[in-house]
Amino acid sequence: MASKKTLTLSRRALGIAATALLAGAALPGHAQDYPNKMIRIIVPNPAGGTSDVLGRLLAKELGETLKQPVIVENKAGGNGHIGASFVAKSAPDGYTLLLMDMSNATIGPSVAQLNYSPLKELTPVTMPAYSPHLLVVRQDLPVKNIDELAAYAKKSGKPVSFGTPLASISQLAGIMLAQDKGFEFNVIGYKGGAQALADLAGAQIDSAMASVLATNPLVQGGKIKAIAVTSAKPFAATPGVPTVASQIPGFVTGSWQGLLAPAGTPPAVLDKLQATVKQIVARPDVAKRLAELGSEPSDMSRQQMAEWMQTETVRWGKVVKDNNIKAE
Repeated sequence: MASKKTLTLSRRALGIAATALLAGAALPGHAQDYPNKMIRIIVPNPAGGTSDVLGRLLAKELGETLKQPVIVENKAGGNGHIGASFVAKSAPDGYTLLLMDMSNATIGPSVAQLNYSPLKELTPVTMPAYSPHLLVVRQDLPVKNIDELAAYAKKSGKPVSFGTPLASISQLAGIMLAQDKGFEFNVIGYKGGAQALADLAGAQIDSAMASVLATNPLVQGGKIKAIAVTSAKPFAATPGVPTVASQIPGFVTGSWQGLLAPAGTPPAVLDKLQATVKQIVARPDVAKRLAELGSEPSDMSRQQMAEWMQTETVRWGKVVKDNNIKAE
């Protein structure tokens, strides 16, 4: 017959095991049974943009890998913050995710009154892709690189016009670049980057900075001229274009497409999503599609992504404050 002490220990062990099982069953996003229903990826921009195209690519591949439907919903407006706020306020169970250009998340707190905190109410999952910006000029501007652009701006006696959406990553990056090189852009505000590039192609403005996806077709078509790319190293989609970092050490900007979840989402669910997306973007067919979009896979972990968000928020906050940047 078992001793009283042995029975007491057995009951305690059973109690601990039962508590653990109940906790797992009560957690809707528990990794053992996640996912067991449809997942939504919220894209806070209109259909057709970089985030939307990437979101739909990921949705298809995630659905096939996780054996559950994964759909994309566009919730555009507020420079991405309407959709981001929606996800931040959603249940932290792994079934409502956000895919957005991370520049909106890191610049937003400095230029707008937000009804959510990107750093506190959203948690990183992974960074599926990165696409640098191209600094582009009108075709007949007599410059081939940043140094020549700076010299031209100083010699011409009038600021070089620079088309950009206001309070955007491209405006802030343009300001930083010009300040580093000792000249000043005449910033021309646009509602969107596409309109700025159209005016640049028509020689209505002198320069602009936008994603490789948006600029490369115009560069390849001879409509505008690329003089620098903002990646840390030469970028495969823009052969022969020098990096800004080669002339301004450490200057790296661009479009980091981030997948995020509501804060409080179980770490095991985040880990499963991160591992699955990492496997997807590493596949040759997906990597090829990303390259066609002017992007490349990112190997940033969610821990590194969280640190990056903190650093970038401080970085751009200083630029906004020092230059009195205001949102539209």
